[in-house]
Amino acid sequence: MPLVISPRLSLPDHEVTLVAIRAQGAGGQNVNKVASAIHLRFDILASSLPEELKMRLLASRDSRISDDGVLVIKAQQFRTQDKNRLDAVERLIRVIRHAAMTPKKRTPTRPTTASRQRRLTGKTHRGQIKSQRRRVDDE
Repeated sequence: MPLVISPRLSLPDHEVTLVAIRAQGAGGQNVNKVASAIHLRFDILASSLPEELKMRLLASRDSRISDDGVLVIKAQQFRTQDKNRLDAVERLIRVIRHAAMTPKKRTPTRPTTASRQRRLTGKTHRGQIKSQRRRVDDE
């Protein structure tokens, strides 16, 4: 069953590698005998994603992407392997969706005359307040 990222974008299962490993950290005796953590590996360059999306993913400065273009996600938040597997897949989908969003082009605007005037009035007012803090000369 393919991973659905968006209505027009999905990934075949064979492009995502899931490996069960032992979780790190505290957990008592159970942590030493149960492989409940999941290592998800996704080769961006070998995937069926559109070229533009591949380039965006590789250009993102995500530390989980290796120099070879492999995205590695380690999920070990939950005690069960199934929940960690779901978490890893959801995180992969989130990364791809984030890269798929095209940034909105900024249209340069100029400040209005009224906003310029408000700014200058505020600066003048602030300067007057500061000048009133000075010592008064006795004449």
